[in-house]
Amino acid sequence: MSDVSTEESAQEIIERGLYFEEMVEGARYLHRPGRTATEADNVLFTTLTMNTQALHLDAAFAQTQEFGQRLMNSMWTLSTMVGASVAQLTQGTLVAQLGLGDISFPHPLFAGDTLYTESVISGKRLSTSRPGQGIVTITHTGRNQDGTVVALATRTALIRCLPEGGEG
Repeated sequence: MSDVSTEESAQEIIERGLYFEEMVEGARYLHRPGRTATEADNVLFTTLTMNTQALHLDAAFAQTQEFGQRLMNSMWTLSTMVGASVAQLTQGTLVAQLGLGDISFPHPLFAGDTLYTESVISGKRLSTSRPGQGIVTITHTGRNQDGTVVALATRTALIRCLPEGGEG
């Protein structure tokens, strides 16, 4: 038996996203697994955010409209798409989210659809006002299980640079 306790010999494994220097322009990340949208997700998110849009809440009304069923709340789609990227890209390295732009929803997402997200590092530069940090632009694309694009967004984030002396 070893004299070293399990606690002393255990290596710390910290899950983290990428530091500024590790983000390569043009790099594409597929975030898996996907997330299957449910009716409960839609109703809960919609009511939590006080969105009274009948297209999300009223099945009878939605059946009379263009798509014939309730639509997933587009803000749920956007939030889930961005959230899917966190573990791979920004967990523990994000200083602040600076903005979202170029948001579009070219095709509806419905309960029962699975949302798959991919992200591309579309730009980056060191911050001129915050030493040790950089500004990264990430383009997110959400697709359903058939590969149809259901959401697009560009996110600008303030990301930590690698700590001096090596890896974080």
